[in-house]
Amino acid sequence: MTSTHPRKRPQRRSEIPHGPQQTAGLQQIRDNLQPAPAACTVEPAPHPTGEEVPPELLALVTHHCRRINAYLARAQQLQTLHGDSMRQWQRLVLYALTDALAHNHLLVGTLAAYLQRQDLDADLLRRYLQSPDPDRYITREAVEHLDGLTGAVPEEVAEPVWMAVGRRIARDGS
Repeated sequence: MTSTHPRKRPQRRSEIPHGPQQTAGLQQIRDNLQPAPAACTVEPAPHPTGEEVPPELLALVTHHCRRINAYLARAQQLQTLHGDSMRQWQRLVLYALTDALAHNHLLVGTLAAYLQRQDLDADLLRRYLQSPDPDRYITREAVEHLDGLTGAVPEEVAEPVWMAVGRRIARDGS
């Protein structure tokens, strides 16, 4: 007698060999990330905050998640647009995926810089980043982005790109 329950039917069982669990595999990837070139540590300068998340941080996450999702959707869409041309597909899918990765990296670095600036315990930050080294994420661009987000005055005559983007995100709310 064959069970009608999907888990008990033998044809539904996975034939994929079981290696490290995905969580452990992701941690291996994080552990192998190299420190960012010209990595930064942000000096603490905490501003009193309440229990609520500052609106500029919510806007930051919304802004970058929209961008990341758009690039990922573009990467998926390319299979129907260029599925018949490996040369076009490989070029365009890697452009889309690396753009999504850059936005994700900038978002994580900016949030990590914010938490460092708020004088979050270093061990806690490492735990949140799931990394022994926050310098893998906090770059000059992330700090400039945070400065724009928090309304800092640029030191240079020409405002850095990510500072201007951060300022616009804080002003527009996304």
